[in-house]
Amino acid sequence: MTKMNKASILIMASIFLLNFTGCATVFGGGNYKSVHFNSEPTGAKVLADGALLGVTPCDNNLKDTKSHHLTFKKDGYLDSSYYLGNSVGAGWVIADLLLGGLIGLIIDAATGSWYGLDETEIQVELQKEK
Repeated sequence: MTKMNKASILIMASIFLLNFTGCATVFGGGNYKSVHFNSEPTGAKVLADGALLGVTPCDNNLKDTKSHHLTFKKDGYLDSSYYLGNSVGAGWVIADLLLGGLIGLIIDAATGSWYGLDETEIQVELQKEK
């Protein structure tokens, strides 16, 4: 193959990928995001949607295609609830429209790739039981 043929194939492959995949699907890096959890005082159990994630301070990966209900529990303290939302990244939608077209937009919408968690660091202050 000549250099021209290799370059042509590379350009054609790039155009194909951009037209038939979504930008967030290609460049987003998956549907999980690392979140850091901390509490005052430390040592609280962290539950996301009822599942134990760890004890503060801790890091865990959460699915960013949905919101999560967090609960922090520690003996001698009231439970603390926290809502961790998610939202569509406007930049992904614009990139899809400009680069990926309708097909890219549909792919990213169907896979949820353009969603992201609203926060990646959660800090709660626990209140002592009376």
